[in-house]
Amino acid sequence: MHILIIEDDKELCDALKMQLSVRNHTADCCHTGSEALYYATSDAYDLILLDRMLPEIDGLSILRAIRQNNITAPVILTTALGSLDDRINGLDCGADDYLVKPYAIEELLARIRALSRRPKAFSDHRRLSFLDICFDPDTRILTCRDEEQLLSKRKALLLEFFLRNSNKTLTREQIYSRVWGPDGTVEDGNLDTYVYFLRKHLQILRSHACISTVHGVGYRLEGAENHVS
Repeated sequence: MHILIIEDDKELCDALKMQLSVRNHTADCCHTGSEALYYATSDAYDLILLDRMLPEIDGLSILRAIRQNNITAPVILTTALGSLDDRINGLDCGADDYLVKPYAIEELLARIRALSRRPKAFSDHRRLSFLDICFDPDTRILTCRDEEQLLSKRKALLLEFFLRNSNKTLTREQIYSRVWGPDGTVEDGNLDTYVYFLRKHLQILRSHACISTVHGVGYRLEGAENHVS
């Protein structure tokens, strides 16, 4: 699973990331409310671990914003506030589970496993659209009108990141972190090669969507009328 850890205690965050990595999960960490909103709304996560007490923006406000942006990833709210009213407020704001600090890593892992077993009742929400293309990250099928293309796993991750950030310039560093992982090693030319492959898919489908080069910065998914190669 790809998990977002939103936690202002950096030592705890690093410890959680290490424990999750041992169990074959990948995790991104952020420590403030503004960082949390950026990460949660600009990337695709299988689960979000959200601390309620955060600097800048509190956890409940972040949770409301996540749900208002139609992000359906399960959210486990963590907090030292364990009263009944606190738990009810968290669940009413859109949390899927509630974990009171301090907690054992074994309990957190059990709750993650339980949430991962839930059926995806609203799987259509995973479908991403931009202009005339539609992409299903679960099947990795890209469609345009009546035509479709099956993408490899890496191309699918790259396209999903572009679609979740359409009309935004993504730096090379942002793309490396999301598609290859924050600790992944990748040669600089690999990204350009995968962008070339995605462009070929879009050309085959005769799509109006284009991936433009932002020289010295990165890439942007936008309409063909704005295309810069």
